[in-house]
Amino acid sequence: MSVNREELKRLIDFIHEEDTAEVYDFIGYLNMKREREAIDQMDLDLFSKDKELIRQVQKSREDRANGRIYDQEQGLKYLQNKIKEFESE
Repeated sequence: MSVNREELKRLIDFIHEEDTAEVYDFIGYLNMKREREAIDQMDLDLFSKDKELIRQVQKSREDRANGRIYDQEQGLKYLQNKIKEFESE
């Protein structure tokens, strides 16, 4: 859809004063939405090139497929044991 920017500016000039804050907020929202979409795409591009992250995701999928899943308590105990092992070295 093509929008005549001059016509849009003219329409904004005729907005009632009490509606200007809403229009301003909406334009801010649209700009923020576009920025967020651009950031999300950059994040996706970076993640797709991160070989270590891809390896970790694949390992996690394998662990889940093979039933190697910890609940919160099991995970906490695992981490506590790892800390003890580290501290005893």
